[in-house]
Amino acid sequence: MPNRLAHETSPYLLQHADNPVDWWPWSAEAFEEARRRDLPVLLSVGYSSCHWCHVMAHESFEDPETADYLNAHFVGVKVDREERPDVDAVYMEAVQAATGHGGWPMTVFLTPDAEPFYFGTYFPPEPRHGMPSFRQVLEGVHAAWTDRREEVAEVAGKIVRDLAGRQLSYGDAKVPGEQEPAQALLALTREYDQQRGGFGAAPKFPPSMVIEFLLRHHARTGAEGALQMAADTCERMARGGIYDQLGGGFARYSVDREWVVPHFEKMLYDNALLCRVYAHLWRSTGSELARRVALETADFMVRELRTAEGGFASALDADSEDGTGRHVEGAYYVWTPAQLREVLGDDTELAAQYFGVTEEGTFEHGSSVLQLPQHEGVFDAGRIESVKARLLAARAERPAPGRDDKVVAAWNGLAIAALAETGAYFDRPDLVEAAVAAADLLVRLHLDDHARLARTSKDGRAGAHAGVLEDYADVAEGFLALAAVTGEGVWLEFAGFLLDHVLARFTDDSGALYDTAADAEQLIRRPQDPTDNATPSGWTAAAGALLSYAAHTGSEPHRTAAERALGVVKALGPRVPRFIGWGLAVTEAVLDGPRETAVVGPSLEDPGTRALHRTALLGAAPGAVVAVGTPGSDEFPLLADRPLVGGEPTAYVCRNFTCDAPTTDPERLRTALGG
Repeated sequence: MPNRLAHETSPYLLQHADNPVDWWPWSAEAFEEARRRDLPVLLSVGYSSCHWCHVMAHESFEDPETADYLNAHFVGVKVDREERPDVDAVYMEAVQAATGHGGWPMTVFLTPDAEPFYFGTYFPPEPRHGMPSFRQVLEGVHAAWTDRREEVAEVAGKIVRDLAGRQLSYGDAKVPGEQEPAQALLALTREYDQQRGGFGAAPKFPPSMVIEFLLRHHARTGAEGALQMAADTCERMARGGIYDQLGGGFARYSVDREWVVPHFEKMLYDNALLCRVYAHLWRSTGSELARRVALETADFMVRELRTAEGGFASALDADSEDGTGRHVEGAYYVWTPAQLREVLGDDTELAAQYFGVTEEGTFEHGSSVLQLPQHEGVFDAGRIESVKARLLAARAERPAPGRDDKVVAAWNGLAIAALAETGAYFDRPDLVEAAVAAADLLVRLHLDDHARLARTSKDGRAGAHAGVLEDYADVAEGFLALAAVTGEGVWLEFAGFLLDHVLARFTDDSGALYDTAADAEQLIRRPQDPTDNATPSGWTAAAGALLSYAAHTGSEPHRTAAERALGVVKALGPRVPRFIGWGLAVTEAVLDGPRETAVVGPSLEDPGTRALHRTALLGAAPGAVVAVGTPGSDEFPLLADRPLVGGEPTAYVCRNFTCDAPTTDPERLRTALGG
């Protein structure tokens, strides 16, 4: 008998629809039920590609005896953290404050007023490693609720008061100057892993937003150390097991310092951010490796994450069936020498050497994650391509990892930006078309008549949950990139609608930003996190999109809002640069202008127009914006009063209210844009 999750759009909630636990989705009705029955709420938060979420579900939520106890003494509420990042953020903050760490699955016990009083993450079915069993936890909480209710209320009240007292103080809302990026670079240099690339110790996450900052800082200041850290880190990741050497695309993180063994889930947001990073690295250096990885990652997203409606699915699972009926992490991706031999015959030794496959293995049970170690000597490119094709075909016969088909607005915005730029740089119109199709889906399905965004959709049906700040900001970022590449001003217009919501509903009088709108559902606290973690925070993403929109339109309110938001970088940049990478990248754009380029020509297809447009897009100046069109066109404000010079296609570059002389020469334009 399915529970109340059977009609949800979240794949994670649907995975639990047949549990014997009588789950409720997050809703006012669930808390009314808890009040009516005078029971505490068990809040369980996870996401569909989370390994330990699956483990706890199998051990506890699928167990009839555990479910009977839970149903008798609690109201169970299931939340997909990717669908409700606001709920996740508020209770994760409480978990981290109380225990010093957090993670998923997240298990929180609440009063019927949604106030938390007991926390944890994964609980095993039997006591182990000093952890109580899940049943013991349930019995302990039930006893406290029944016998020590006043104490529970006291604890819950104190936690809520403590959370309210953690209001963010983010500096004096002044724009960072030259000093903050310089201090951030120094701090990053101290944390940089000279031997292996990246920052800090294991586990190692791909630092995509920090790399964007390093590339922009180099473009603006010429700092060679910044470029070296970016290029070396990108090379080490691309040669490691974190990168899929056969199918393209990146796993979530590496469990070791050397980038060898990944946590195998593949997320849309990582791949969108990294695709863009490698495209920008190519733009700065001409690196062939960067070009290959950008294109392979773009092709991976389109091939494996694109949905029937034209959007992009959230993730591929880490686990898959290993051929014996067991679900095992990494089973789809790893190889033993014997498995290579079965597919490759005489080419086995070549492949093992090329991809670093050993008899003892680099992963579990003698299997190896494919890498691309540095080699002496030269390999026959034709043979290597043949090996890759045969291995990829053989891998396609294996049971594939599950896919989370939910379309998240913010992450699709990141994918749109990456695919539009990668397609433009490498003359791949199919990638630009994929970006346009995803943008069309967001407009058609996620935007209502008032330009309010739905957070998610699935199978062509919009989810019920309102977009949060990162959705408005990242979708605006994607639309702005699409406007620059396609020359279609409608995308600038849509970005403007979204950013008007940011100004009206997500910003307070001090210039601080909140993750949820002023008119959103009221939780025990209004979430507000300016730090960049797996993705740009809504806060810094909004600053970047507001700045670009202001450069396009000359809008003073948008420019002012962007500058005030960057006060957070002044506070955090020098101290924790690894967690404010996108904020630092946007700061580089402010310090550079950013530059505004208008390209006018008799038509967008004219070869001279196309040459200038391409040169403008390939300019490395931080955060530069590009508009292209015909003279007198009203597609973009930057095209106003921009005539052809001598009847030739012409480019105009301005920044800080000052314009260079117009030019018809791509080389002069390249110089003006820091190329």
